[in-house]
Amino acid sequence: MMETDSRITDLEIKLTHAESTIDSLNTTAFEQQKQINDLTRRVELMQDYIKNMSKQMSQIADASEEAPPPHY
Repeated sequence: MMETDSRITDLEIKLTHAESTIDSLNTTAFEQQKQINDLTRRVELMQDYIKNMSKQMSQIADASEEAPPPHY
């Protein structure tokens, strides 16, 4: 009977540690998902910024396309 009680106690201790580890991993996964979401949003903003800059750059006339200055 004493051996059974000892085994049950050991199992309860292991279960408590396993639950604690699971809670810790869940917290870590949640925090990492928040970081991933934030980084994804930042990448999307940068992509939009680059697209806008690219559009603006394409609107600037190339030097070869500009008319010569009036004194020529």
